[in-house]
Amino acid sequence: MSKDRAPTRIQKKNRAAILEAALNVFSSHGFRGATVDQIATEAGLSKPNLLYYFPTKEAIHTALLSGLLETWLAPLHELDANGDPMEEILAYIRRKLEMSRDLPRESRLFANELVQGAPRIQDSLSSDLKILVDEKTAILVGWMDQGKIAQLHPYHLIFSIWALTQHYADFDVQVRAILGDEDPFEGAEPFVDTLYRKLLMP
Repeated sequence: MSKDRAPTRIQKKNRAAILEAALNVFSSHGFRGATVDQIATEAGLSKPNLLYYFPTKEAIHTALLSGLLETWLAPLHELDANGDPMEEILAYIRRKLEMSRDLPRESRLFANELVQGAPRIQDSLSSDLKILVDEKTAILVGWMDQGKIAQLHPYHLIFSIWALTQHYADFDVQVRAILGDEDPFEGAEPFVDTLYRKLLMP
């Protein structure tokens, strides 16, 4: 697609349709299992029409991941050094749970990329993600040194939050198979609130 002209309304609509379809296909089949034909069919476009916007499957996947990483980092960005430590951490956990509830396909797409060794976002993980996590763990350590929260390994605290909250999206089928008709997030929020409130209590 030409970069010299602003995209038309139809071009914006088709590009959005392709990315939405790709999100469904990649999150269900992974990068290796997905095909351009599947994405085109899901988007309601011909394969040549899709290739006008994205020349390869890799280009579609990279476009999705680029936007997703920003979304993924947003909840951690909001952790405020000037806020109440306990409430800041619990609010971060709630935001991560909300992401698992509202963006399960995005979570699975991200998880699939990591399982494959993150070949398309390794540089971003080593830079953007690492810088942000280092910054926020320094805040956690400061709170610990002030006696405002318990002394814990700050990185493993962050890892545990990721593992627990993202489980509800990445293992949705397993969770729902066990809980049946029960909404998993109704019980998840009070559980993780109690768990981390007790863990973090100085």
